[in-house]
Amino acid sequence: MKNIGGTSKYIAFLDECGDHSLLKTDNDFPIFLLALVLVERKEYSEHIIPEISKFKLRYWNHEGVNLHSRDIRKQNGPFVFLTRKDIRDKFIDEMTSLMENSKFTLFISCIHKLKHKDRYGDKAGNPYNIALAFSMERVLHFMEKAGEAELPIIAEARGKKEDEDLERVFYAIMSNGTSYIGAERFKKLNFPLLFKSKQWNIAGIQIADLCAHPCARHILKPDQANKAYDVVSKKIYKNGSVSGMKVFP
Repeated sequence: MKNIGGTSKYIAFLDECGDHSLLKTDNDFPIFLLALVLVERKEYSEHIIPEISKFKLRYWNHEGVNLHSRDIRKQNGPFVFLTRKDIRDKFIDEMTSLMENSKFTLFISCIHKLKHKDRYGDKAGNPYNIALAFSMERVLHFMEKAGEAELPIIAEARGKKEDEDLERVFYAIMSNGTSYIGAERFKKLNFPLLFKSKQWNIAGIQIADLCAHPCARHILKPDQANKAYDVVSKKIYKNGSVSGMKVFP
């Protein structure tokens, strides 16, 4: 079914953290993680977008800056002013409040690549494909409980081949189901997948980006202080025995 836009109650945004390739693994960051942010369209248009714009305009002369987690941490590009500790502390506090006050539901799927390869060897599947299946199983549960059938998903464009690969896997899940959920349940829903580059400056993708790295850090170093994770972890989907956070294996 073709999405005409503007009709769904919810919208979702997808971003990633880490490299999904099994051919190379950074021993300091041996995981691949998908973060999916699901938000009510009304909340997104009336609160999240305006609040993010107001936050940006307190630091820049326009709202066109992308809130990119890595650039913020490294104080690169438009975030070079964060080398000043007094400004950095204020910026981080305000960004933390922004995330805390934003109403959204978070789904996190993480693949520990070294453990995955050790357990499955040559049969180890693509971490991106596995993480996507985990995410969509949990999103499906949310949608069924909410009684909704349409969810546009906006993913950050990564390149023509990468986007085509993701699109193929995504619609295979929608058509065939997963190892745990049959195709008939997925086929009742309309999940159009759209790709947009950073230049579009989409607030929801930036929210997903700001959720991804703190969750990855928590998974790698659960005992380390992590204020950002403490904030976003409260947004992770939970309904009965179903958790929106999956770490595999």
